[in-house]
Amino acid sequence: MDINKTNKFSAEIQIIGVNPFVFLPNTVLDSIFKEANKDKGKIPVKMKIDGHEFIQTLIKYSGHWRLYLNTPMRKMAKKEVGDTANFEIAFDPEERVIPMHPKLIKALRDNLEAQRIFDSLRPSLQLEIVRYISFLKTAESIDRNVLRAVNFLLGKERFIGRDKP
Repeated sequence: MDINKTNKFSAEIQIIGVNPFVFLPNTVLDSIFKEANKDKGKIPVKMKIDGHEFIQTLIKYSGHWRLYLNTPMRKMAKKEVGDTANFEIAFDPEERVIPMHPKLIKALRDNLEAQRIFDSLRPSLQLEIVRYISFLKTAESIDRNVLRAVNFLLGKERFIGRDKP
């Protein structure tokens, strides 16, 4: 990862709702805005938390830019809410495409009502479902979570920390 010194910082991991995050120093934000040639919308970044590399997206929420830290990131870095971690961050110009897992495609084809509901979701929620399933490792967890996703779409259970859509 090509990160200059102005894009290194330490921050305390905080939480909003169920989402752990850190605030970035203004100097770091300004550097990323310059690299990205924008300061609005979602900004894709490459980042390290205590030396462990990830891709993520900077998001402005409630008037503040936040770097959200998912469970795999925090587990890899052995950090939790309230801990301070060392970060390196840079704009990531690579286009990000997360393909839908074939098992999710099949499950939606097999359940037209779930497909209809999925298609009606806002794109960010569709992506959240696709991303969650795409990062699972075992066939068992993929099968279990594809079923949970379909049940979520049908209003039968919670999924990805959410009630029915």
